[in-house]
Amino acid sequence: MKNILITGGAGYIGSHVVEALIKRQFNVFIVDNLSTGYKRLINKKSKFFNLNVNNSLKIKNILLDNKIESVIHLAASLDVNESQKKPKKYYNNNVTGTINLVKACMDTNVKNFIFSSTAAVYKDGIYKVNENSSIKPKSVYGKTKFKAEEVIKKKLKNSSISYGILRFFNVCGASQTINIGQIKSYDLLFKNLSAAIIKKKPSINIYGNDYKTKDGTCIRDFIHVVDISDIHLKVLEKIKRTRKSLLLNCGYGEGRSVFEVVKAFEKYSNKEIKINYKPRRQADLSQIISNNCKLKKILKWRAKNNNLASMVKSSIKWERKLHERN
Repeated sequence: MKNILITGGAGYIGSHVVEALIKRQFNVFIVDNLSTGYKRLINKKSKFFNLNVNNSLKIKNILLDNKIESVIHLAASLDVNESQKKPKKYYNNNVTGTINLVKACMDTNVKNFIFSSTAAVYKDGIYKVNENSSIKPKSVYGKTKFKAEEVIKKKLKNSSISYGILRFFNVCGASQTINIGQIKSYDLLFKNLSAAIIKKKPSINIYGNDYKTKDGTCIRDFIHVVDISDIHLKVLEKIKRTRKSLLLNCGYGEGRSVFEVVKAFEKYSNKEIKINYKPRRQADLSQIISNNCKLKKILKWRAKNNNLASMVKSSIKWERKLHERN
């Protein structure tokens, strides 16, 4: 039985996961209220429900009617800076939404539950974090994601549902077909640079150049969206087979500074980008990269798209295609 429900399946990461599942002959059902998702990213081979994850009763009916065996929960509010200004919205969508979705899964055919969390749950200043590193979210977004993790662990602990909690690092890039990619920015570096580079006079804001890093800018572990999709499938296979729950960091274990990424965009576009240095943002971590030993060991996973060129080039190609279409 390969019936699977994806919340947030019309979003950036969700649409890539859906594509990967459909390639492997899954029957995919999408729940998305299109608040951060887009109709154009909905895979035509999936069945789509325009619905909020807080609608527990309707979701339960979808699960039962379609004999759903697995749920991948990607629906969320995800703008770190907006979360600082709208904490109630983030609690409602990210925490209450997860509570209601887990509730809907009870007493159904669901046996597997995968949740997209974030590296923003970790304490600032550790640099290379493993799954047991100190938890101290700096942003409201990180706090709501960690609360959602706790909900899943508590509610599913004594149930027949196995879970996988995936702590994403900085996801970037676009599909190899360049058919799906990121539409809205949420002030994310790769998206901002891709949008800037197709202009005549590209410029970019960098928030803080006085961090204790090699060039003064923040350091991040960027991971290609195609590799993130692959991890979802491997985690699903693993928890289905072993019936054991998992918590995994999802990154390459490679730190790249914001300035370094800007220079890579200049290199692959043959354009100079004007940098506007701005004050630090309250919710930004100074530097954080993934210790991904557990990911590699448990899933026997190997990155396929971890060179910066692949991430940058696919981002630029997608942005150009998006710009032409609009």
